[in-house]
Amino acid sequence: MYRMILNETSYFGAGCRENIAVEASRRGFKKAFFVTDKDLIRFHVADKVIEVFEKNKIPYELFSDVKANPTIANVQHGVEAFKVSGADFIVALGGGSSIDTAKGIGIVVNNPDFADVKSLEGVADTRRKAVPTFALPTTAGTAAEVTINYVIIDEDARKKMVCVDPNDIPSVAIVDPELMYSMPKGLTAATGMDALTHAIESFITPGAWVMSDMFELKAIEMIAANLKAAVDNGNDTVAREAMSQAQYIAGMGFSNVGLGIVHSMAHPLGAHYDTPHGVANALLLPYVMEYNANSPAAPKYCQIAKAMGVDTEGMSEAEGVRAAVDAVRRLSLSIGIPQKLHEIGVREEDLHQLAIDAFNDVCTGGNPRPTSVEDIEALYHQAY
Repeated sequence: MYRMILNETSYFGAGCRENIAVEASRRGFKKAFFVTDKDLIRFHVADKVIEVFEKNKIPYELFSDVKANPTIANVQHGVEAFKVSGADFIVALGGGSSIDTAKGIGIVVNNPDFADVKSLEGVADTRRKAVPTFALPTTAGTAAEVTINYVIIDEDARKKMVCVDPNDIPSVAIVDPELMYSMPKGLTAATGMDALTHAIESFITPGAWVMSDMFELKAIEMIAANLKAAVDNGNDTVAREAMSQAQYIAGMGFSNVGLGIVHSMAHPLGAHYDTPHGVANALLLPYVMEYNANSPAAPKYCQIAKAMGVDTEGMSEAEGVRAAVDAVRRLSLSIGIPQKLHEIGVREEDLHQLAIDAFNDVCTGGNPRPTSVEDIEALYHQAY
């Protein structure tokens, strides 16, 4: 049996943020709780949404207590702010951090027995859907607007909690590439490689099936064709729009079939060092792909290579594996992704604890090759 959970409604294309007003009116909503981060306010990206509110006379309450790797405290502060705001829906603008914060707020408001937030880790047995949320991504990577997952840091335990809950999926996804034009090169590169990691990991997870494979191969193809152009020229509107769609398509798949140990290994880096999630995924992806080639997923690597633009005619399975890994590494290098953990400030003496944390991450169960703390630690050393 397979299950697909997607948004009720999604909009795509330049300027589609105007549909906030259409959907709010159609659903009878009166006031928005606007979740975004301070950088998006400072760089006037949030103004593009505020203009829609003001033009359509939609009252809103602004909440910007959002960290790059959001914490339990961010969610709890948001819950309290929502309760006093008088809002009846949430509008989340940002990358995964803002949208994940909004998901946590929306779940806790309607499921107050999970107010400690820690109880949401893993697959939480919430009873009610989150506060209706409209999610507008400003990065082409996380696909948080279409997933049933969100990640919150437990600062006391120094760990990223991966929360999986069908009740948290945004009601409306609004994927407007105009909101992504201000992304700097480094962020464009990292979030784009995050999307590629989503697509590749969920393509080779044991839970993958014909529909998720369809999504992920198309996402890989679009990312391979457009990511470098989006990084090299942020004004390339064709590449920006293609990346905005590709990351969403990848999310349609991975949200429903899961991920693997690239994410398991990336999450502790965010918790311990505040490493940007996309950078961690991008750096680790080729090493984990090599490791997972020794699994039943190996025959699918040739399809990955082909989607990456490699001529795979007549390749053996081993040649397909090499071609896929090399294509990912070439793309990563071409857009300036760090290739070793020491380059991003990871300490070698921390690798054992990182491996323990990664092994216990919820994503580990989706890896195509059974693993262990020792295997993961060896991979960290290889990437160090």
